[in-house]
Amino acid sequence: MYINLMPYSVSREHFEKLVEEALESLPEEYRKYFTNISIIVEDYPGDEDMRRLKVKKHHLLGLFSGVPYPDKGGFFSIPYPIPDKITLFQKNIESLCSTEKDLITQIQKTLIHEVGHYFGLSEKELREYDV
Repeated sequence: MYINLMPYSVSREHFEKLVEEALESLPEEYRKYFTNISIIVEDYPGDEDMRRLKVKKHHLLGLFSGVPYPDKGGFFSIPYPIPDKITLFQKNIESLCSTEKDLITQIQKTLIHEVGHYFGLSEKELREYDV
C-alpha cells in the first residue's frame, strides 16, 4: 500500500460536504434504500474496531456497522429502530490523496465499498468486483 508523504488535508466541514456530494452521486436505484442509515466521519477507527477487524489504525478507510439490507427481513418484519451506520475515516482517506480530485475519488470509492457491505457483499465479493 502506498502512503502519500504529503496527504491532501481539508477541514472536517469540507470533507463532510464532499461525502454528501459522493452520496448524492450514487444512482437513485441504490439511494432509495438509505431510509435508516447514517454516514459518519471520524479521524481514525477506534481501538475496538481495529481489534475486532484485526487491522492497523491507518489501513481502515471505512466501516459499515449494522444489519445488511438483505438480512432485514420480509414484508412482516419490524423496522430496525437503530440506524445502520457507515463511518468514513478522514485522516486515513486523506493519507492516500495528494489533490482534491484524488480525495473526491477516494471518498467515492470508499463509500461505494461500504455501501456494498450494506447490500450484503463480503470483502471477497467486493474484491472480485474491484470495489
